[in-house]
Amino acid sequence: MPWKECIKMDERLKFVARLLEGEKMAPLCREFGISRKTGYKIFGRYKECGLIGLNDRSRRPYRYANQLPFQVEAMIIELKKEYPTWGALKIREKVRRLYPDIPLPATSTVHAVLDRNGLVNRRKKRRYRAEGTELRYASSPNELWCADYKGEFMLSDRRYCYPLTIADYKSRYLLAVEALETTKEFYAFSVFERIFKEFGLPKAIRTDNGVPFASPNALFGLSKLSVWWLRLGIEIERIKPGHPEQNGRHERMHLTLKKETCKPAGANFLQQQAKFDDFIDCYNNDRPHQALNMRYPGEVYEPSKRTYCGLSDLEYPFHDKSKMVTTCGRICYRKKKVNLSVVFAGQKVGIKEVSNGIFMVSFMKYDLGYYDEETCRLEPAANPFAAKLLPMSPV
Repeated sequence: MPWKECIKMDERLKFVARLLEGEKMAPLCREFGISRKTGYKIFGRYKECGLIGLNDRSRRPYRYANQLPFQVEAMIIELKKEYPTWGALKIREKVRRLYPDIPLPATSTVHAVLDRNGLVNRRKKRRYRAEGTELRYASSPNELWCADYKGEFMLSDRRYCYPLTIADYKSRYLLAVEALETTKEFYAFSVFERIFKEFGLPKAIRTDNGVPFASPNALFGLSKLSVWWLRLGIEIERIKPGHPEQNGRHERMHLTLKKETCKPAGANFLQQQAKFDDFIDCYNNDRPHQALNMRYPGEVYEPSKRTYCGLSDLEYPFHDKSKMVTTCGRICYRKKKVNLSVVFAGQKVGIKEVSNGIFMVSFMKYDLGYYDEETCRLEPAANPFAAKLLPMSPV
C-alpha cells in the first residue's frame, strides 16, 4: 500500500474547518500533532487574511542589519568601472578618501560586491606539468638510487600487490622489494626509512612522476615523500613522462623480477614477500651480471657513508622570519594567510620582504615564489628542479 501524501495546505484547511465547526483547540491540536501555540497561530492567520494566510510564508528577514547601503555599493561598482585594474583594497581606500563620513566597508565586503557583479577577473590556475629533471650518470655506488613501483598484480587471495623496488644505479644492487597493498605515501615512508637506516643515504634518487614520488597539484610537482628526501639532503631526479628508458636498467630488473616471482603469484602477501626476499638474495649474491663483467652486485656495492640521523632544524638567517606551515598547507604572517601546499605541512619556510609589500617564500635553499600583501596569492618562482638547457657551442 503506497504512503498517503500529506499537503500542508490541505491539513491546515481541515484544521481550520473543524475549529469552525465547534471542536475544541486542545484535542484537535493533539490529533494533528501540533502545539496549541501553533494551532492558535494558524487560526489567527486565517481570521486575519483568509485562505491566503494558510500558505507558507517566506522566511526571508524583513531587513539585514549589516547590509551595505545600495548607494555605497553603486559607488564601488562605478569606481571599479573607472579603474578596472584596481583591486578591493585600493577601491576601499578611494571610498574612504571621497566620503570620510560614511561607515567604511571591509575589504572583503568590497571584494564580495565586485564578485557579485561579475567585476572580478579570476586567473586560471596554472597546472603543473611534469617535464622531468636533469639526469646524472653515477660513477660509484650510492651516488644515485632508482625507485619505482612495479606494475600491480593480483595474488591468489584476490588482493592486489604493488611492489616498491629500490636499487643502486651503479652496482645494480637491489636494496628492497616490498610487497605493499597500495601506493600511498605512508607505506613508502616506512620502507625508505628502514632502507636508509640499513644502507645509509644516497646522494640522489631517480623516480618517475607518479604518486607518491611526485604530486601533480603541488608546487614543482613535489610530494611529502620528496620534501622529506630534500630535508635529508637527497637530491631528486625525475624522468620525463612517457620515457621509461631513462630509468632503463631499473625497468629491466622489473622484467626479471616479474618472471621469477610473479608467475605464479603468491597465495597472500606473506608468501609473496618471501618470494621477493629470496629473489633479492639471489639477485645480489648468486646471479652474475653482464653489465658488471659477470660479477655479483653484492661484490660491487658497499653501504653509504652518509648515515641516517633524522631531520635537523631548519634555519633561515638571511630571511626576515621563519614560519611553520600549517596542516592545511598555509602560512600566517602579519595577519595574512598565504596558501602554499599541504606537502610542506609541518615544515619551516623563510619569509623575506624583497620590495615594498612583496615577499619571497623559501624552503631550504629553494625559492618557492612571491606574494604581495594585497592578494596574498603565491606566484611560483622558476622551477629549481627543471632540466637546465646547456648553451650551444659555437661552430
